[in-house]
Amino acid sequence: MIRRVVDILVSATVLLVLSPLFLAIVIAIRLDSPGKAIYIAWRSGKAGRRFPMLKFRSMVADADQRGPAITSQGDSRITRVGRFLRATKLDEFPQFWNVLKGDMTLIGPRPEAPEIVECYTSDQKWVFWERPGLTGPSQIACSVDESMAVSVADRAEDYYFKHVLDRKLAMDAEYIRNRSVARDLALVGRTVRLILQAMLRRAA
Repeated sequence: MIRRVVDILVSATVLLVLSPLFLAIVIAIRLDSPGKAIYIAWRSGKAGRRFPMLKFRSMVADADQRGPAITSQGDSRITRVGRFLRATKLDEFPQFWNVLKGDMTLIGPRPEAPEIVECYTSDQKWVFWERPGLTGPSQIACSVDESMAVSVADRAEDYYFKHVLDRKLAMDAEYIRNRSVARDLALVGRTVRLILQAMLRRAA
């Protein structure tokens, strides 16, 4: 109950305070490339229930038809504004709306696409006992998807399944087993620091 109250208060505050920034991002996306500014990515949430996760669009409007779900280095589908949004994690900020609705929580396991969840083992599926998080240990540890180091799109998808997914799930499982208020606060601090560092690098 306390966690849900915090989710509502924090997400509502962020959405209100940062609304001018969100408007500026929407305008920049629309000026940079045709298509809607908000992208809906379907994810598997608590109890395996699918929900529409919101993101600022960082790729061309028909990216889903042009290539695989996993992004590779130098992916031509990523727009100019999208590269900045991805580097600074600003593309993830619409998910505060998902937190406010109750689809997600501020800190929890990484939300994955249903087609990726189908590859989970029976032991890995127990992460569905928790709501997926806007941030969390696996999101921070892999703040830059390792698949981005692969230059060819189809190889990036294969690399993600073979070398990244299991490690992320192990991190999330360990977090759920040892969750605490102190650890959650530390994860929030690390997330804010990563975002600020990324913004400073882009501004330099």
